[in-house]
Amino acid sequence: MTLKIIGSGFGRTGTMSTKLALEQLGFGPCHHMLEVMQNPAQLAHWSAIAAHRPVDWESVFAGYTSQVDWPGAAVWQQTTKAFPDAKVIHTERPERDWWFSFNSTISKFFTHQHSMDLPPHIRDTFQLMSGWFLKETFEDHTDRDCAIAAYRANNQAVRDLIPADRLLIFHVADGWEPLCDFLDVPVPDTSYPRSNPRDEFWAHFGREPS
Repeated sequence: MTLKIIGSGFGRTGTMSTKLALEQLGFGPCHHMLEVMQNPAQLAHWSAIAAHRPVDWESVFAGYTSQVDWPGAAVWQQTTKAFPDAKVIHTERPERDWWFSFNSTISKFFTHQHSMDLPPHIRDTFQLMSGWFLKETFEDHTDRDCAIAAYRANNQAVRDLIPADRLLIFHVADGWEPLCDFLDVPVPDTSYPRSNPRDEFWAHFGREPS
C-alpha cells in the first residue's frame, strides 16, 4: 500500500471531514493527527522527521492510502516527491474563518498543553509537535497576523510547486462533486461528512481549558 492522496492543507480547514469523505470513497485508511494520537508506534517516525533525519516515507505511511491534516501536512513538499503519483488535495477556508477556528482549538491547545492532564503518549506527541512543525511554521501561533501570514504562505507555496493537473484546491463546503470529479469516482448518494466543530475537538482532550 502506498499513498494515493496527499493533503497539504493546515489543520482546521476541514481535514477531519475530508478524512471521513476519503475513507467513504475507498481511499482509506486516511492518516490524520488522530492516527498519531491513537497509535503510539507512530511517534518514533515523527520524532525522526522532527529531527530532520532521513526516513523511509513508505514506512511512515505504511497501511495508509491517503493523508490529510498535520503532521503529514507539514511535510507535503517531501511526500509529494516520495509519492510522485499521488494526487494532492489542498483544503482551504477563508482566512478569517480559519484563524477563528485555529485560535480557539489548536493554538489554544498548544498554549495550555503543559497545564493539562494528558495521557503520557498524548503529552509526548504534542510536545514533539510544538517543538517541531508549530515552531517552524508559525513565527507566533498566538498572533493573528503572524498565523494568517503562515497560512497564506503555505496556500501560495502549494499553488506554486504542485502542477495544476495534480492539485485540487478544495473547500469542504463545496461537497462531493469537486472531490469526486478530481478522484474520478462516483458521487455518493449521501450527505458530505461534517465533523470537528470546536466542542468535538476538545472532547479528544477531556475538556477545553479556561
